[in-house]
Amino acid sequence: MKFIDTAVNQQHRFSLGREVHSGRFYVSFPVSNAMCDYEEFYEIPAAMHDHYPRNFEEVLAFVERCRQHLCDDLLFMQPGRDRGTSC
Repeated sequence: MKFIDTAVNQQHRFSLGREVHSGRFYVSFPVSNAMCDYEEFYEIPAAMHDHYPRNFEEVLAFVERCRQHLCDDLLFMQPGRDRGTSC
């Protein structure tokens, strides 16, 4: 998979973008575990991506749900046993 960011929010530490091969859109944010730092990528609808930043509050609320592991069915890749926590 190849992820290309199209928007980055440094204050709230998340990115939006598109996965090149599938064309699916995502939101991602950094996480850390005892071994490494990495990003988790969650699929989002094209409209959520395309309306950013006008829909900033909607995207931020979605990111917060993802950080609480409430949207794990939308992960591009399932995390391992030692799942990281949001940085």
